[in-house]
Amino acid sequence: MKQSSNTRWRTVDIVVASVIAVAFGVIFWAWNMVWSATEGAFTFFPPAQAVIYGVWLLPGVLGGLVIRKPGAALYCEFVAAFVSVLLGSQWGTVAIMQGLAQGLGAEAAFLAVRYRSFRLPVAVGSGTLAGLVAALFDQWRYYSELDFDSFRLPVFLITVVSAAVIAGAGSWVLTRALAQTGVLDRFPAGRERTAV
Repeated sequence: MKQSSNTRWRTVDIVVASVIAVAFGVIFWAWNMVWSATEGAFTFFPPAQAVIYGVWLLPGVLGGLVIRKPGAALYCEFVAAFVSVLLGSQWGTVAIMQGLAQGLGAEAAFLAVRYRSFRLPVAVGSGTLAGLVAALFDQWRYYSELDFDSFRLPVFLITVVSAAVIAGAGSWVLTRALAQTGVLDRFPAGRERTAV
């Protein structure tokens, strides 16, 4: 079966997806430290710390919006998680499994529209699905022993909202900002920019 030119990855797609993934792998490594450092700021209501969770889901949505090929969201999220583990994630190799799961969630929104729409609602949907998968993973891996009403439910909801806003809407804004600079001119996202 022959692949269409809209789904076949070009060399530039692989390079840019890899740059996004590696850059976010480094950001993840730093964000892991930010997460640990901010725990004290949320002692009033520990689930509220999930308000900053969406940063971990940015590369999947961003990769999907920029590359616009099947597998881009999954690739960027997974490789970013892998790089963060190589740099020394405090969560160890479980972060690789988590990156894979989150990438599948981010990818699902683009798949649902058959890679034909990259507007704000799809970006928010991608962030939301990545956040939903992340929240479910965390419930199973980290929070299963904690109280449902006072911790598990609030952290679940806050994680999903953070993912929708930061990863979803944030990636859409970031893609538009990058397009305005001209760095995405080899991609449909760059060719859609408005004249300045």
